[in-house]
Amino acid sequence: MTAVRQVDVLVVGAGPAGLAAAARLATAGAGRVEVLERETRPGGVPRHCAHGGFGTWTRPLTGPSYAHLLAAAAERAGAVVRTRSTVLDWEVAATCGTNVLLTVGPEGPEALAARAVVLATGARERPRAARLVPGTRPAGVYTTGELQQAVHLFGQRIGTRAVVVGARDVSYAAARTVRTAGAEVVALVTEHPRARTSPARARSARLVQGVPLLTDTTVTELLGHGRLSGVRVRHRDGRTTVLPCDTVVFTGDFVPDHELARRGALDLDPGTRGPAVHTALHTSRPGVFAAGNLLHAVEPAGTAAREGARAAAAVLRHLAGAPWPHPGIPVTVESPLRWITPNRLTPDRLTPDRSRPAAAPPPPHLLRIDAPLPRPVLYVHQDGRLLHRARLGVRTAQPHRTLTLGVSWHGRVDPEGGEVRVSAG
Repeated sequence: MTAVRQVDVLVVGAGPAGLAAAARLATAGAGRVEVLERETRPGGVPRHCAHGGFGTWTRPLTGPSYAHLLAAAAERAGAVVRTRSTVLDWEVAATCGTNVLLTVGPEGPEALAARAVVLATGARERPRAARLVPGTRPAGVYTTGELQQAVHLFGQRIGTRAVVVGARDVSYAAARTVRTAGAEVVALVTEHPRARTSPARARSARLVQGVPLLTDTTVTELLGHGRLSGVRVRHRDGRTTVLPCDTVVFTGDFVPDHELARRGALDLDPGTRGPAVHTALHTSRPGVFAAGNLLHAVEPAGTAAREGARAAAAVLRHLAGAPWPHPGIPVTVESPLRWITPNRLTPDRLTPDRSRPAAAPPPPHLLRIDAPLPRPVLYVHQDGRLLHRARLGVRTAQPHRTLTLGVSWHGRVDPEGGEVRVSAG
């Protein structure tokens, strides 16, 4: 039987959320803090995003620079970052309040017992097979992450003509990577009636860079043997066309990388498909917290890093003996809202114990919608009772943009009542 090694906090995933959590925990003296990362270097997705847009307005950074900054901060604070190490599964520990995870790394298998675990495993794009796109299985088929790693990390050639599937922010970033690799972007293809990015970015790609955008269009088949030779697309009116190309990049359609959470029997939220979490990022499993794009696929790296810091603050309270909030009141959404996070409310936070120091006020809830919504108003109900009404300060809410819902209504939630429902109109 593999010997069990004890740590104080185990962080799974060395992306922005995991590194930010580790840095804060180590700085606060949480004991031995270890970060496990299956890739060869820490940093997560920003590590192979060569474009800018990371950091702050006063200190803008490229993705690799941002990743290096976070990793250096965690290691400087005293956290141990172990790469090429994968967490495989959980074991039930004999010691109450301890989670044991089975891992494998360069030195072989190992069992790690931790007083607290932070899951920061991030999100992934669904590949061609998961999107049920039929056809042959030629070379030249990528997701955005695979494309960026091939071009920016390994300097590989990807072909000469590429079709990018999707018209979101990440799709335009993929088109930029294609051009960086010296290939032509044949078209961006989206099933939606318009690009799901800012109008300025869409106009720049179309008018300045000459990238066609095919809306109301779906990729129905991949063609070619050995190497991709084209993609068949269907337009809204039923017409089909073959776009000759030797590369296709499937972008967007992110899902949380939640396999470890599932194996740990954590409650998953049906909207986000990530772990259900309280406002302080507690999960349903005592001692286990979650942060970053594991909770919402996907938000910017800065949002993930801030959540990592919030999770660290909750871990410190847990290590100091704070009670575990379970199970909590579910917060659900109605169409056209897609998901909300955090999606559990802690009863003892709704009726605070004045004998204990007050915790920091929770941040706003994050939401996404499925379709454009003009002049959006959010409504919060519990058991048919209106708790809150908020008009959002945007003319039209878009599916590719995050909405926020404040927490002033938390004090009106009945701790003994049913689920809280958020709707939009």
